[in-house]
Amino acid sequence: MDLDNFKPLNDRFGHAVGDTLLIEVARRISSCLREMDTVARFGGDEFVVLLGDLDADRALSVKLAHRVAEKIRASLAETYLLNCQQEDGAEIKIEHQCTASIGVALFLNHETSQDDILYWSDAMMYQAKKQGRNRICFYDPAEAVNRTSKEVPSHES
Repeated sequence: MDLDNFKPLNDRFGHAVGDTLLIEVARRISSCLREMDTVARFGGDEFVVLLGDLDADRALSVKLAHRVAEKIRASLAETYLLNCQQEDGAEIKIEHQCTASIGVALFLNHETSQDDILYWSDAMMYQAKKQGRNRICFYDPAEAVNRTSKEVPSHES
């Protein structure tokens, strides 16, 4: 997932305020997860969440992943009140609105490489941004196969 409105805050108020927001984002994401799940900052304003122990039934796994992703999306969309200290020592309160674009890729056991999972999640995150931000997009292997077969040039001369 990627924060939709992080750069303007970071550019206007500096990295210390940006870091404060990232810490709050990590806290909010963690509060939406179960003990067995994992969240990590992937870089910049991107985070990766791994949901453990999903059902072998893909439909049930999609349902749970969507529920968790929606819980995260809604939590991150709530207004942030950031307490920050200015260079002169004065403390200021910054109110900031920030949403997230979330890409989801499901996998079963070790059937797919880590690189593919991250690639698919990233592609879906950009799809969510393209569709207007503050959205969740799921990678669908069936659609990818159809898209790939349409894009492969024919070998006719």
